[in-house]
Amino acid sequence: MTKKILIALILGIISGLFIIPQAIYAHTGLLMDIGLCLLLFFVGIDLGSNKEIFSNLKKVGFKVLIVPAATIAGSLFGGIVCSIIFKMDLFGSLAIASGMSWYTLSAIIITPVSAELGTVAFLTNVFREIIAFVFIPIIAKRIGYLETIAAGAAISMDTGLPIITKNTSQELALISFISGVIISLSVTVLVPIFVGLI
Repeated sequence: MTKKILIALILGIISGLFIIPQAIYAHTGLLMDIGLCLLLFFVGIDLGSNKEIFSNLKKVGFKVLIVPAATIAGSLFGGIVCSIIFKMDLFGSLAIASGMSWYTLSAIIITPVSAELGTVAFLTNVFREIIAFVFIPIIAKRIGYLETIAAGAAISMDTGLPIITKNTSQELALISFISGVIISLSVTVLVPIFVGLI
């Protein structure tokens, strides 16, 4: 799966640079939305066909909140470490880390305060998403299933959900979706808070 993702990404870059005209590229957003909806639809069918998933989730209960809480805490800790290593403003670094792979929203909120931090936020969260796509299969195989959710953070509810499901289990897909929703909601709260402290 990792090889397929890398090949698709490289082919996309080559197509964007040399093959697909800019006029056609302007309409690719609609195709991506359709593709994402189809992916999520088939994941939903897969989840719905397994009746045991929901009963297993009831057994887990509030423990399901540990995964997004740990992901958020780990991301913020990473922001603190990066602020020390790169001698950045602490709250600027935390604002960037709070994007948790939701690159469009975090960059839009941060850019009016600092164009430089907004650019770093965009690139950081784009790279986090790409790295998650590449490493989720490896993480699932070598480290553990729950850790795949932390790698993707906010994308674990949408673009990352199909690859997480493919490399883990149906039960984890539901936890991944719930975690992704919670993490995405936290992005809308945390990024503005840290931007306000810059």
